[in-house]
Amino acid sequence: MGKLLSALRGRWAGVYRRSSIQLILSLTFTAAAVAGMVFLGMCLFLRFSSATNTQMAQTSQRILSQVNLNLDAYLRGMMRVSDAAYYQVIKGTDLGKEALSQELELLYQSNRDHLVSIAVFTEEGRLEAAAPLGRLKPGATPQGEGWFSAAREQMENLHFSTPHVQDLFVDPDHRYRWVVSLSRQVELTRWGAVEKGVLLVDMNYGGIEQLCKDVDLGSGQGYLYLVDRDGEIIYHPRQQLIYARLLEENNQTAAGYADGSHNETFQGQRRQVTVKTVGYTGWKLIGVVPEETPWDNYGELLLFFLFVVLFSIYLLVFVNLRLSAWITAPLKKLDRAVKELEAGAEQVDLDVGGPYEVEHLSRSIQSMISTLRHLMDDIIQQEKQKRRSELDVLQSQINPHFLYNTLDSVIWMTENGRTGDAVRMLTSLARLFRISLSRGSSLIPIADELEHARHYLTIQQMRYKNKFSANILAEDGVESLYTIKIIV
Repeated sequence: MGKLLSALRGRWAGVYRRSSIQLILSLTFTAAAVAGMVFLGMCLFLRFSSATNTQMAQTSQRILSQVNLNLDAYLRGMMRVSDAAYYQVIKGTDLGKEALSQELELLYQSNRDHLVSIAVFTEEGRLEAAAPLGRLKPGATPQGEGWFSAAREQMENLHFSTPHVQDLFVDPDHRYRWVVSLSRQVELTRWGAVEKGVLLVDMNYGGIEQLCKDVDLGSGQGYLYLVDRDGEIIYHPRQQLIYARLLEENNQTAAGYADGSHNETFQGQRRQVTVKTVGYTGWKLIGVVPEETPWDNYGELLLFFLFVVLFSIYLLVFVNLRLSAWITAPLKKLDRAVKELEAGAEQVDLDVGGPYEVEHLSRSIQSMISTLRHLMDDIIQQEKQKRRSELDVLQSQINPHFLYNTLDSVIWMTENGRTGDAVRMLTSLARLFRISLSRGSSLIPIADELEHARHYLTIQQMRYKNKFSANILAEDGVESLYTIKIIV
């Protein structure tokens, strides 16, 4: 792992060294800006999502509250019918002297839009009176029904059953409707004696269904259903499929939820569940919104967000390229000027402009180049002076020794009668010194320098007779060129 990281660092370092400063600035600025913008955008998007989820939960609660008010008003109407039947009809009637049928019929007719039937039974399950149908089916056993036993067990309370088909009565039209039964225990008076009985008010299930259906909790995917205190379904938009076991609902678990919003996972799907209890009945309105629904609602927002991000990235790249070009243009110009100097150019424009630091750098380079040129000129002059001094010192060292030795040789030749050789040597010596002086000039033609060398060799050959021989050869055209004297 360490070797891999080292290799990656080395590769990136190579890329970094090969990249221009404009590219590095553009990539750095763009990456930082894009990362910051994406991070900020995601934070805003998630914050908006959270706020929207909260708003949707609040919306679901408001919708459920409205449905609860409507349902509560409907149930209270049925309770008022039950109270009217009990306290205004049953309580004031002695069954030994008169019947209940006419009063129950009147009560039914005044509430027929919401009622299916009203019936009074004795404690043994015998039908005492009913409206609009007044005859039980052969073999019907009301005392075996759940609403009957619940009423007998809960003496002071009203009991609401789950939806069921009421088929106790003989109907000439053979219509058997879905109802929700409201039952309660009552006291029947017969010949002055009080006995127990059960009052049954069958509410039209269509009234409850009408209140609960067509409730939109999430763009058509959310729905609402109604359960009793035991979790049994009273209303569900797909109730028939659930009864046929083609569909399942998490109603038993939802019945245990407290009022408010909850998140659950059912059959692998996350969803938001909102619960509202229907007053004294113990029923619960349950709103379900699949978790995908909020995200589906964000489709247009997400597309707009992506468009804004992409456009912003494009704009940032364009601005960063222009900005980096503006920053690096003086540096590039300065780099080209330095390369021209390295190539040996004498005059280079170093006035590059740009930011203060770049201008200061260009002025510093100009000052450095000027200083270097002055130093180089000084060094050249010093070297020339040094060479001149060295030549002068060398010449001053050579001349005395050479002069002494040559004069000694002339004296020796004269003493030995070699006057001709002495004259020749003195002539060469005179010519040698005349060229050496050269009127104070350090540069002389090569022709004079070669003549200077010939006279010197002539003198040396006469001093060291038969010791060496010398020839001087020069290409055509070089004798007119100049050289430093006595260098040959």
